Amino acid sequence: MSVQQDLPPSRRPSGDPVVPEPRGPLSRAVAAALESGPAPGPVPHAAAPPIPEVPVAEVTAADPYGEDLQLALHLCYELHYRGFAGVDPDWEWDAGLLRLRGAMEAVFLAALRRDVPGGGDVVEALEDLLVEPVDARGVSQYLRDEGEWWQLLEHAALRSVYHLKEADPHAWVIPRLRGGVKTALVAVENDEFGGGRAQMIHQGLYADLLDDLGLDSSYGAYVDAAPAVMLATVNMMSLFGLRRSLRAALVGHFAAAEITTAPSARRMVRALERLGAGPRARFFYTEHVEADAVHEQVLRHEVVGGLLESEPGLAGDVVLGIQATALLEDRLGAHLLDRWRQGRSALRRPLPDLSPGLLSGSPAGLRAAG
Repeated sequence: MSVQQDLPPSRRPSGDPVVPEPRGPLSRAVAAALESGPAPGPVPHAAAPPIPEVPVAEVTAADPYGEDLQLALHLCYELHYRGFAGVDPDWEWDAGLLRLRGAMEAVFLAALRRDVPGGGDVVEALEDLLVEPVDARGVSQYLRDEGEWWQLLEHAALRSVYHLKEADPHAWVIPRLRGGVKTALVAVENDEFGGGRAQMIHQGLYADLLDDLGLDSSYGAYVDAAPAVMLATVNMMSLFGLRRSLRAALVGHFAAAEITTAPSARRMVRALERLGAGPRARFFYTEHVEADAVHEQVLRHEVVGGLLESEPGLAGDVVLGIQATALLEDRLGAHLLDRWRQGRSALRRPLPDLSPGLLSGSPAGLRAAG
């Protein structure tokens, strides 16, 4: 059995994440541009060549769910959030990078549209989420009933790619909504951001969970370890949020996420209790059990219902957001369960194997990716 070494440092002394390691020609082109120096601007800077030309055929032929395209999209999108250590923030609006991102988005969006049932029945799409099969065996059921400590840690590390910026992607849609729909969505976002209490912002609660589990709670720490199936779930949110034409898909995604969170969070509380996790880890999920049960009602009736009352032509996009969320979450769940049932790591690089109570940082051993 091969043993991996510790993950390379994920951040610089400034605390900002570093540019992740490329996974193919697309992500290599983006990473090379970001690390080349200042963004060219309207008049290219002599020290900063424009984005390397990537043949259109190379983009259109890329696997829409593959490691290379998904990491390349992550690199582009992250410029709109926290950015990267040593990277000029003006790359966010570089025309060449935006053209490349647009071509990659077209490939990803086409795959999402192709791989979901589609349609315009929002009520049916939401109702499908409200009833869980009695024999459901997803990730949270697995962790609750039979998951091991190392699997719990992997799950926490993967989910940090989203939860350390929880609700940020949904904020893009706020200026694209009107009236009561905007008011209702902002009320939900206000809860996600702590309701005026900095200590209750959900991003911070997840950092507390990671600390309690002995994991790295710094932003972007596990992106290099996260496979494309995880990156895609977050890239979808950014794709929908950054395009005004897809505002209804972001609303559909948000509603789907809130509907399914509370039952899953209950199971995660039981998993954490069974495996001996500490109170800060459990609190993240108990907070979501209570909050998301309320958010579900607000999003279904006031946000989705209000949006479609004023813009009924957006029903198909709401359904797209709901179904794409289920599609990508199912793909992620299948990946995790397949690897774990084989006794293999679900990460691109395995974590140090920390047992409960060994939270100071000295790993007792390392798990192999198989």
